[in-house]
Amino acid sequence: MAVKKKAASDWRRDALARVRALIAEAAPEATEEAKWKKAANPAGVPTWSQDGIICTGETYKDKVKLTFAQGAALKDPAKLFNASLDAGTRRAIDIHEGDKLNEKAFKALIAAAVALNTAKKKAKRS
Repeated sequence: MAVKKKAASDWRRDALARVRALIAEAAPEATEEAKWKKAANPAGVPTWSQDGIICTGETYKDKVKLTFAQGAALKDPAKLFNASLDAGTRRAIDIHEGDKLNEKAFKALIAAAVALNTAKKKAKRS
């Protein structure tokens, strides 16, 4: 009996599913919704928020891109950010096939993004 090979795109779906689980662990009160739906991407972009956008997760042919809305303001001692490093506000993590994400550092980054959003929201109320 022939063994069926996984589709080439499965690694991206699997990577996004793992990221989704890590975000749920790090920020259990965060919500996920699909934003920016359009004809070319009818499913939209997965967007995680808690007191503001934490990050988005987009799949491309060769990568999964996690863009942190306020990434430039976050400390990244594990150097997870590897894309959009010159952007004024955002920072991104590009995950390519075979990459191993430092899950502990990623969860810390998610927690830091939530803390930043919460602090900004409280400051606006004051």
